[in-house]
Amino acid sequence: MSLDYLDIALPKGRLGDKVYKLFASVGYDCKGLLEDSRKLIFQDDNTRVRYFLIKPSDVAVYVERGAADVGVVGKDILLETEPRVYELQDLKLGRCALCVAAQNGYEEEYGSMLRVATKYPNVAREYYRKQDRDIEIIKLNGSIELAPIIGLTDVIVDIVETGTTLKENGLSVYREIAPCSARLIANETSYKFKQARIEELIKKLSEVL
Repeated sequence: MSLDYLDIALPKGRLGDKVYKLFASVGYDCKGLLEDSRKLIFQDDNTRVRYFLIKPSDVAVYVERGAADVGVVGKDILLETEPRVYELQDLKLGRCALCVAAQNGYEEEYGSMLRVATKYPNVAREYYRKQDRDIEIIKLNGSIELAPIIGLTDVIVDIVETGTTLKENGLSVYREIAPCSARLIANETSYKFKQARIEELIKKLSEVL
């Protein structure tokens, strides 16, 4: 952690591009980020900002452990991993929802164990624990929609943005668990020592959101 710079963990990909444009619009630009390169660290001496390009699912790890002061991460990841960070602001980007989805016309049989395919096992477990429902979790990392189609599971728990993939595979949302979007998070120690700079960022973002 450098006291001179505000270190920002930026998720790679489309969401990261949107986040950077938002941050740049309120004065946290870093010209090098726009260059076509494979660099992962960019800093601007004028704004005293340093960006780290990080896989979206790893952003909270970097922030929690103090490698970055602040970062932007999906609410779905925060719900799944429960990192020790401060959740400061909803950036209203990457809006979607964590949902239970199943084949069209699906009816749940409450007398039997429910089989759930997901890459969010903690979210699924906690959701069904509150319903006092016995479940078997099958953790998958991709093509989750396939699981109920071929009978591997009864339902899936996954992120739904437009619902197009579900529709094209004969599935639909059965229940919504939680709305999700990109959230600004901060390291607990960084927030203590860089509170003025972090709150300045929050204030500027609030003015344009």
